[in-house]
Amino acid sequence: MANSTSDLWAKIRQQFDSAPYPNHPLDKAPEDDVNSLYIHSLITSYYLRNQKVIDTKDKVILDAGCGTGYKSLTLAKANPGAKIVGVDISEESVKLARQRLEYHGFNNAEFHVLSIDDLPQLNYQFDYINCDEVLYLFPDISVALQAMKAVLKPEGIIRTNLHSSFQRFSYFRAQEIFKMMGLMEGNPEELEMDMVVDTMRALKDDVNLKSETWNSNYEGENGKEHILMNYLFQGDKGYTITDIFSALRTADLEFIKMKNWRQWDLMNLFKAPDNLPAFLAMGLLEITPEDSLHLFELLHPVYRLLDFWCGHPQAAHPFVPVSEWSDFNWEKATVHLHPQFKNPNLKTNITTCISEGKIFSVSQDLALTKEFIHVDSSMALCLLPLFDQSLTMMSLVEYWQKFRPFDPLTGEPIEKVKVFQLLQKLLLVLKDFDFIMLETQS
Repeated sequence: MANSTSDLWAKIRQQFDSAPYPNHPLDKAPEDDVNSLYIHSLITSYYLRNQKVIDTKDKVILDAGCGTGYKSLTLAKANPGAKIVGVDISEESVKLARQRLEYHGFNNAEFHVLSIDDLPQLNYQFDYINCDEVLYLFPDISVALQAMKAVLKPEGIIRTNLHSSFQRFSYFRAQEIFKMMGLMEGNPEELEMDMVVDTMRALKDDVNLKSETWNSNYEGENGKEHILMNYLFQGDKGYTITDIFSALRTADLEFIKMKNWRQWDLMNLFKAPDNLPAFLAMGLLEITPEDSLHLFELLHPVYRLLDFWCGHPQAAHPFVPVSEWSDFNWEKATVHLHPQFKNPNLKTNITTCISEGKIFSVSQDLALTKEFIHVDSSMALCLLPLFDQSLTMMSLVEYWQKFRPFDPLTGEPIEKVKVFQLLQKLLLVLKDFDFIMLETQS
């Protein structure tokens, strides 16, 4: 068994040495990819768990399985002032990762040719560990999780993911076919990729495997990475939500949240969630988070990656959910604009809407939905000072009164209590879609 595992890792290493992944140009940067920066920010997951905003300066972040370093670059940009440490078993990939971070001017980064199993050799304890598109390659995912937990600080957070066995089933069938053809006995190269293309071309278009997985764009030079990472991917395996929670229990780690948690809302799968059959409504009323996610996956397996955050047990800070805040909590609240929204383009957009009296629309990229929030220009006004600094709730109330002192309907001076209530409603909506973060004194 040990030899077969060793042979598999040798194949995986050889595949990534010959075709380092991801194959992004050195000058490509995630500057405008707000969603990716949001996901890779420690601030995001820390706030989701603790309802507190954390400073990323001097934090130590591990990119476990860093590949060519594009995610390492994203981590560096999303976490200003943090130290980035990357490890990968592919020496060629690590060379490219070093070049990438140096090219973009990040000097507080280091990279090592190292397996996740050997992380203690680094002599670091990490505030955040990003393990993207790697965990599913391990023979035992709980062992890999334990290896990361061993170098995780008490309040640290791990973000990782697994391929879904349900959603990716067709690709696993394809891999089985190409194993039967002998295309994965060694390191797949040009010949093997050409044979995949010839095989898929030869199939009728309505053959299930072809109709579910193939695209004619894969037949050119740009499709080779897709073929390697899907049809000829050494060590690829699929998992379920149940597998995740079982591995977390074995590793003594605590589930925090799915990365795209809003998309995993079970009630969104029903036509009329407020009018379900009685037996179904009663059953869903007491369902656990694990069972809810598992049921969602059984009903609607559309996500390739089961992507989640986890950490040490009992590491979460106790807090009162914003939906349950009293007026006292609100009065003591501090309002933060999510750092990934602090960009000049968005500020200019808000300023233009205010000056022209237009409705301001907030794209829901961060919430991973296709919805929009529409904010009246008079209310959008209170967002402007948040680009420069976080403010208390009452400071925002005073800011609004200073620039919008009169009720537009009555012409009378607008009362502080009314502004307070209007701001509450606005901030609750913006918080639910990740635009702002709210924290209050305990």
